[in-house]
Amino acid sequence: MLDPRARALIDRMIELGIPPSHTLPPVELRRFYRERGALTQPDKPEVGEVRELSAPGPAGAIALRLYRPLGAAPAAVLPLLVYVHGGGWTIGDLETHDVPCRQLANGAGCAVLAVDYRLGPEHRFPAAVDDTLAAVRWARANAAELRIDAARIAVGGDSAGGNLAAVAAIAERDAGTPLAFQLLIYPATDMRAVAESHRTNAQGYLLTADSIRYYRGHYIPDDTQWSDWRASPLLAKDLTRLPPALVITAGFDPLRDEGRQYADALSKAGNACEYVCFERQVHGFFAMTQAIPEGEMAVALACAALRRALG
Repeated sequence: MLDPRARALIDRMIELGIPPSHTLPPVELRRFYRERGALTQPDKPEVGEVRELSAPGPAGAIALRLYRPLGAAPAAVLPLLVYVHGGGWTIGDLETHDVPCRQLANGAGCAVLAVDYRLGPEHRFPAAVDDTLAAVRWARANAAELRIDAARIAVGGDSAGGNLAAVAAIAERDAGTPLAFQLLIYPATDMRAVAESHRTNAQGYLLTADSIRYYRGHYIPDDTQWSDWRASPLLAKDLTRLPPALVITAGFDPLRDEGRQYADALSKAGNACEYVCFERQVHGFFAMTQAIPEGEMAVALACAALRRALG
């Protein structure tokens, strides 16, 4: 059964005439996505500190936002979660995910660094990967100034951001600078979109097969690149020696099965991995706690996992 609150949100969006994602040009869709937050997100919770920063990237400065939790002493050295927002590699920014970043900082008691990576179609694959890695590495290199512990850096994200977080965990292992944890919230892990849930949840639950094709076309239209592990971490040849993971999925999400497949692959490769599917939920519920209160349970679960992993 679909959560009645999720059903009510879907009906409300139809009533308001919010157009399907794939029918809008990216610039207009980005505006709609920002405005939709008023329907789904609570007021911004207060945090201890917010700083607007930037890191040098392969194509110029990458905008970042650093959050410190309520109650943290100004000089305290905190663990860090580098958070990568969702939005199909095409939409989303520091504002669309400001509330969940604040919730994670306060709930996990860690600093959170949000990354405003380059988006498609203006910047195609692997631009988002390159910016994410640049942000992670910049944070480690500047740990003292940021008042973070370079030995306790986690990476996380939702949807496309979960994809980028998983890729960053693999890349950092290969670079000899492994991360401490990975938080993967309904991650896209296989660009081929062949898992069964892409068929059973193709229409009617916010993220649709049409919108997935739309986003993928803006980010990585060349199907010969879909098997690149930086696009599809599920297809990586080596998933051993990766940081502990929490993978969260939603039962009425086209991405459900590939999230489960990635969790299984991590476990099979010998990694510590926890997997939780919120069976009654839709894609995006984690960041929609005002409209879908069950999202608060997912946020609390993520915060508890971060606290355990980061100490």
